[in-house]
Amino acid sequence: MKITIETPVYQSVTQVWEQFDNKLLMQLSPPFPPVKLISFGQKVGEKVTLELNFFIIRQLWVSKITDSYYSVAESYFIDEGTQLPFFLKYWKHKHRIVKNGSESKIIDEIEFRTPTILTDYIFYPILYLQFLYRKPIYRKIFKNPLA
Repeated sequence: MKITIETPVYQSVTQVWEQFDNKLLMQLSPPFPPVKLISFGQKVGEKVTLELNFFIIRQLWVSKITDSYYSVAESYFIDEGTQLPFFLKYWKHKHRIVKNGSESKIIDEIEFRTPTILTDYIFYPILYLQFLYRKPIYRKIFKNPLA
């Protein structure tokens, strides 16, 4: 299944790219499940490791950065799941920042699979809402620096 969410923001690709870090990742994490960041990277070969706390159980989510590109017109990095929580079988997330006039758009492109097609459809709205949660945070963080 695929999810794409675009968020126009008021800063340039360069300004946004420079702030894509572990602090931002934690600000973007929804309240449930609580997340503990173990490692963060956005260069090819680096890993992002999260511990998800479902209260009864804790699950590791490890993704490897498989591609990364930077220019003033478009920048991105891709993380692909190598160790996923119980509800996921496949994960690929492309974090794109694309020039939009003097500003930019942040585009989350997610591709995922769960163990069955039925659970794909069950988890689609859950994951969609988890990423929709990011839109107001992106807008707040990447507001017009002159405003």
